[in-house]
Amino acid sequence: MMRHAQVFATAGPLRRAGPRLDVDHRARSLRLHRAPGSSSPFVAALLLALAAIVPRVACAQLPVHATTNQVALLASPDPKLTANKKLVYDFWREVLEGGHLELVDRYLAESYMQHNPNVATGRAAFVAYFGRILRPQAIQPRIKAPLVTITAEGDIVVFSFVREQPDLQHAGQKTTTTAFDMFRIEGGRIAEHWDATPKKVTFP
Repeated sequence: MMRHAQVFATAGPLRRAGPRLDVDHRARSLRLHRAPGSSSPFVAALLLALAAIVPRVACAQLPVHATTNQVALLASPDPKLTANKKLVYDFWREVLEGGHLELVDRYLAESYMQHNPNVATGRAAFVAYFGRILRPQAIQPRIKAPLVTITAEGDIVVFSFVREQPDLQHAGQKTTTTAFDMFRIEGGRIAEHWDATPKKVTFP
């Protein structure tokens, strides 16, 4: 998960540095030389389409931004999906960020399944792990982590977050990517969790 709970690109105008590639000229240069009597309009159209795409390949990534309206992400036409999203949202606010482990029974199933490689599976193991690193604090009305979006389908809820990391190509600069936490809901509680956190290396 994000930050201490870490154990758990938007389309838009594209720009590139340097001289602008003349797509029309590029397209004209891709005329087919057909054999007599042959006809391949589909191939010609495909090559013209590829010529239009080429300028986009070298473009820099677009930065990932957090939402400015978390409440809107909780809405859904399906009341069950709304309830599932709200369950995970409140768990994140109250337990992971608020540090109130006394509320864990409200949110996690006793048979809670953990797929993060750094935390043992089970509700009791969750409490034991986070009991070492979390301290109770005031519960905030919104998630403090940079939440991008919430997706819900069936019994699955996915939270996506902005993750900032060093830009390895530009010393002293930062770049952004997207982190996620995925939960399965069963019987009104969180029954299973996945994320992309790698296993930590420990030394004897």
